[in-house]
Amino acid sequence: MTTKAMPTLPFSQVLVTGIAGWLGQNLQAALAQLALPVRGLILPEESSRETGDRFTPVVGDVCDPEACRVLCQGGKGAVLFHLAGVIHPRRVADFYRINVQGTENLLRAAQGAGVQRVVVVSSNSPCGCNPHPDHRFDETSPYRPYLNYGRSKMLMEQAVQNIHDRTGLETVIVRAPWFYGPFQPPRQTLFFQMIRTGRMPLVGHGRNRRSMVYLENLSQGLLLAAATPHANGQTYWLADEHPYPTHEIVDTVEHLLETEFDHPCAHRRWHLPHWVSEAAYAADWSCKPWGFTTPKSTSSRK
Repeated sequence: MTTKAMPTLPFSQVLVTGIAGWLGQNLQAALAQLALPVRGLILPEESSRETGDRFTPVVGDVCDPEACRVLCQGGKGAVLFHLAGVIHPRRVADFYRINVQGTENLLRAAQGAGVQRVVVVSSNSPCGCNPHPDHRFDETSPYRPYLNYGRSKMLMEQAVQNIHDRTGLETVIVRAPWFYGPFQPPRQTLFFQMIRTGRMPLVGHGRNRRSMVYLENLSQGLLLAAATPHANGQTYWLADEHPYPTHEIVDTVEHLLETEFDHPCAHRRWHLPHWVSEAAYAADWSCKPWGFTTPKSTSSRK
């Protein structure tokens, strides 16, 4: 898939959280084309990763206000891309500690350091599930958060808007759906393995549709959100033009595995009744009183 030329960023430097993640690595590759200095917040276990000549790592966590302060220090006039977040925590409280409180820590540090604009990556989960198969969300869709992940992202978005309204800090919220592309993590490899071996479950006939976005295009969209003046204070969905039926996603991956990568596939599907999806939802929700999540049934993004 080809992309257009990267937009020019009107900033002296770039700050990034979550730069070691799937999306972060793709954004870093896009930023390398612009030859701008980048300072990124990375977790201690990520500190050994290779970095480019124009990249300065800051070891820490968004849950630590001091780490956020160090990341933003000297960042007057900079742009900050906030990609960090948790998708599959062991405890429910981590959704709110990292996705909500961590974002508030970061934006307070950014505002105090004079950062000009913060581009915050959210998710489709704050809007929940579509009420019917032909429905499509837009920027005016109401909040109907899906489980604790979706609720934490909803509260994060509301916190971002509140700080924007109170302080005048420039912010842009980008809702990204299911993405695909280079630097995929092990969980995405498992998805391909399930298709190869014929163990990919499809709910009903597999006609439920999913919005998706190619990561190089999403990275370009983040740069446009940073560079476009009238994007300040706005929320945007970034996705491929058309949502895809789930069976079409599986069929396409299966076809490419065989024709482009010479990996034979079993050509089987597990068609599950709709009540299985509802049971998984109930199982995830029932874990809430004990403070635990069921990781495989929780909405996934980064």
